[in-house]
Amino acid sequence: MKKWLAILAGLVIMIPLAACGNKAVATTSGGKVTESAYYSSMKSTSSGKQVLQQMILNKVLEKEYGDKVKKSAVTKEYNVYKAQYGSSFSSVLSQSGMTASSLKEQIRSNLLLKEAVKDYSKITQAQIDKQWKKYEPSVTTAHILVASEDDANAVIDKLNAASADKKWSTFKKLAKSKSTDTTTASTGGKLSAFDNTDTTLQSKYRKAAFQLKTGEYTTSAVKTSDGYEIIYMIKHPAKGTKKSNLNNLKDQIVTANMSNSTKLHNVVSKVLKKGNVSIKDSDLKSILDDYLTSSSSSSSTTSTTTSTSASSSSDSE
Repeated sequence: MKKWLAILAGLVIMIPLAACGNKAVATTSGGKVTESAYYSSMKSTSSGKQVLQQMILNKVLEKEYGDKVKKSAVTKEYNVYKAQYGSSFSSVLSQSGMTASSLKEQIRSNLLLKEAVKDYSKITQAQIDKQWKKYEPSVTTAHILVASEDDANAVIDKLNAASADKKWSTFKKLAKSKSTDTTTASTGGKLSAFDNTDTTLQSKYRKAAFQLKTGEYTTSAVKTSDGYEIIYMIKHPAKGTKKSNLNNLKDQIVTANMSNSTKLHNVVSKVLKKGNVSIKDSDLKSILDDYLTSSSSSSSTTSTTTSTSASSSSDSE
């Protein structure tokens, strides 16, 4: 049930392509490696080209939408990831070759791109009506993950035996002693809030959770690929009206567009064309041809940010 950082999925190695002097990057007994030699070597690699594409896109996005992405928005999303991983957050970043600073940069890139997608998304009433049918407000749950149905039933029996005012405290104690999810067990199994657009939790989990009212728990085990789940609903707010959730519905439609590779490609193409990009290195003249010269849509997502957005739509069953 770990919420893997979707933003890490499209990560490429951040290579400083801008370096082009004769200053030594490294020295050896056999001679030195200069910035110009390093640049010449890396610009021909796919990862090097991806970095340059991302750097160009970020420059244009910052110019067009930088004032719309506040530092507080980046911090808020960063803290969601940090809270989900708890004490293992630093090691997860390290294993992914990232730092807190580089993660925040990736988050900002993604939020800038979302502003661009929002800008170019023409949302119709029909789309809003369709989104409303599947809309669920953000809920907060806790879970106990066990290996077998018998183990799950034993946990449920103990919950059933607890008095009404002791259900939640009993659940937290059982989570700490029984749950195999070591990331959340120490906090009573509590997970980050999620709504109908969530792609980090398995669909069976989400479906079962949305059927619960605040203070209720699943009275039969929910089988997922992780094992057997017992879910407790900590907070399930009322759905409200379509009108009161209009901004949420529009945001969900934009988020869905972020996961549509064709729409995303078209938006990036428009953004780059508006950005008046000029490639000065003759060897890299064609690096943006897929966006700047082709009129056809492409499903490829060559930059770090675009591949991040597309990958976040995956949902394991």
